[in-house]
Amino acid sequence: MESDSTRYFNRELSWLEFNNRILFESRDTKNPLLERLKFLSITASNMDEFYIVRVASLRDLLSVKYDELDISGRTVKQQLSEIDEKARAQMALMYSTYTRSLVPSLKNHNIFISDYRDLDDHAKEVCDDYFRSTLYPILTPMAVDASRPFPLIYNRQLNLCVLIDETEEEKQARLAKQEKKGKVIDPEYRFATLQVPTVVPRLFEMHLSTGICFVPIEGIIQANLSSLFIGSSVLASGFYRVMRNADLDIDEDEAEDLLKEIEEQVRKRRFGEIIRMEINEDLDPRLLKLLTTSLKISKKDVFPVGGPIDLTFLMKVVGKISDDFPDLCYHSFRPAKPKMFPEGVNIFDAIRAKDRLVHHPYESFDPVVEFVRQAAEDPKVLAIKQTLYRVSSSSPIIKSLAEAAQNGKQVMVLVELKARFDEENNINWAKMLEKAGCHVIYGLVGLKTHSKITLVVR
Repeated sequence: MESDSTRYFNRELSWLEFNNRILFESRDTKNPLLERLKFLSITASNMDEFYIVRVASLRDLLSVKYDELDISGRTVKQQLSEIDEKARAQMALMYSTYTRSLVPSLKNHNIFISDYRDLDDHAKEVCDDYFRSTLYPILTPMAVDASRPFPLIYNRQLNLCVLIDETEEEKQARLAKQEKKGKVIDPEYRFATLQVPTVVPRLFEMHLSTGICFVPIEGIIQANLSSLFIGSSVLASGFYRVMRNADLDIDEDEAEDLLKEIEEQVRKRRFGEIIRMEINEDLDPRLLKLLTTSLKISKKDVFPVGGPIDLTFLMKVVGKISDDFPDLCYHSFRPAKPKMFPEGVNIFDAIRAKDRLVHHPYESFDPVVEFVRQAAEDPKVLAIKQTLYRVSSSSPIIKSLAEAAQNGKQVMVLVELKARFDEENNINWAKMLEKAGCHVIYGLVGLKTHSKITLVVR
């Protein structure tokens, strides 16, 4: 029996509608202002991941001329076309929300996100001092010419591109050659690119008499390019950021060692095909041509934006000022402490008396952490078996599992290596657990283990 395609939504277009709902939360003035910034940051982050995974996988299908219809009756080409149309409309609304709603609303509370060009002379001087003391030493401009090929541009990293005029010597040589040949010879401009550093905060924070001000560092760098290209004249400059295919291509049935295969695929991510490039909307056409030619990007994959590239920095803004503006945030939620597990209680005594149910996130996760910690130390515990999907950088669970193994208990951990964008982190944790004496399983072939289970044998 054939399915009626009109009854089904396309998965990718449906996801864009979901992201639209998050965007609308950032536009809803009933939400506290800083929460609206969070929603817009989440929308931007989601869009990035959507392109480097979902759109990337469709591009892979297109490259092998896959011509089957999806369940909604669309070809791969039709899906990509509709995605492009909806994504551009969504991004336009994101930047409209940022420039016309959020930034003015922040100003009403004496919070400013300002471009370097909009600052007064005193504020510019403060920014220039920061450039000389902090930014200048860590910047590395890379020239591009016949002897120096275009460098690798990393995924989702903000970059500055620069067009440099010919030197006076080059100009005189060109004019002499032009006079000799009797025809006009176009000047040969030079091109350079530099990555906006990630080892310092994206926003430079200043406390002014009018309030707190955040200045994106890329604007500070752009205003001080003459310090980087001494003796040269900068004709034009702009910003760009590329998205690379980050979808892991793993044949689990053929892979002899899943850990090594995923490690190799994670390493290859930095060289993935560029599927999208964001630029500032007023980028000089000469720079745009150089970028699209050098990076082999089609113009249909270029997304001009009317504001700072990569709005995920808004989450950092919230993190810096939320304590000073509690009225602009939702009240922080504190989970209740389960009365069935008073402080200092022996977890095993409590669950021997009867089964216990803890309701997360409304009740604290502390009893679970304490359960694993006590199991690691309890001499009656023989084994601990656990699944791990995503692990924080300072996980007490990992510490307890390692301690349990060192205490002579049998510890078996299933670490899901295919947790999206946590693959490298999970590989590192898995190796650390193995060194501590734990038995580690790297997921199951053909499945992604998302469940969270802990079994203690006592």
